[in-house]
Amino acid sequence: MKAGQVLTAMITPMNKDGSVNYSAAVELAQRLGENGSDGVVLSGTTGESPTLSFDEKVKLFSAVTDALGGKITIIAGTGSNNTQDTITLTKAAEKAGVDGIMLVTPYYNKPSQEGLYQHFKTVAEQTSLPVMIYNVPGRTSANILPETVARLAEIKNIVAIKEASGNLDQVSLLKTMVPPNFLIYSGDDSLTLPILAVGGAGVVSVASHLVGREIKAMITAFMAGRVIEAMEIHLKLMPLFKAMFLTTNPVPVKRALEFVGFETGPLRLPLVDLTEQEARKVKEVLFSMGLGS
Repeated sequence: MKAGQVLTAMITPMNKDGSVNYSAAVELAQRLGENGSDGVVLSGTTGESPTLSFDEKVKLFSAVTDALGGKITIIAGTGSNNTQDTITLTKAAEKAGVDGIMLVTPYYNKPSQEGLYQHFKTVAEQTSLPVMIYNVPGRTSANILPETVARLAEIKNIVAIKEASGNLDQVSLLKTMVPPNFLIYSGDDSLTLPILAVGGAGVVSVASHLVGREIKAMITAFMAGRVIEAMEIHLKLMPLFKAMFLTTNPVPVKRALEFVGFETGPLRLPLVDLTEQEARKVKEVLFSMGLGS
């Protein structure tokens, strides 16, 4: 998977009536590609995937791919806690022309490590696309262990993981167990630099909606051995990284985009908008970084 170093976990813009705004999605993906992102992940957590229908997801994949295929890397979030449904959506995404898929660890039904292995293996066998696993135990209640990922890395088209366990020991151990060409992406903006230091390849980012160029510059500096420069960028961006998670993602980033002039539309229930206090905090951080007005 030639995914690059900065992948944006893209929000899904909505119209005022709550329907998906596909033209705004294309516009946003293009904007991200012009501002530091090597690609986008569509219909992930940040894209409000739990409340997008099957048809909306497929139409989103098709709209962005038709407009930008070949210009940026397009990864489709097709994972769920139902293996057969995941396969069906994955096949539809492949037909839409995406470059790869991201599969979240099955949530709620709490599979064993063997169940996780069989889930990812079964889906991967049903597609020719490269697969990125997404480990986010804080949302799924299931942590995919390094030993399980190492087994999965033996499957030809399972090529990467988005690691959002928040556990650097786990990421370090994983790096010792997978092949050198297996890509480990940070799933937390604030841990990108530490994960790079233990062998990470880049980040699937939320903050890159706003500071993609700066995140790319941080990674470029680190990879070139300019560690102090990378650290300085990381520390400068930390207030924004934290502000984007002061309440449930993607609520802060959708509103932050509006504060800097990109209309994102409403959130879908059960997500609700920022409180006045939260909105004020996000605006303050944006203003302090020269992003707000």
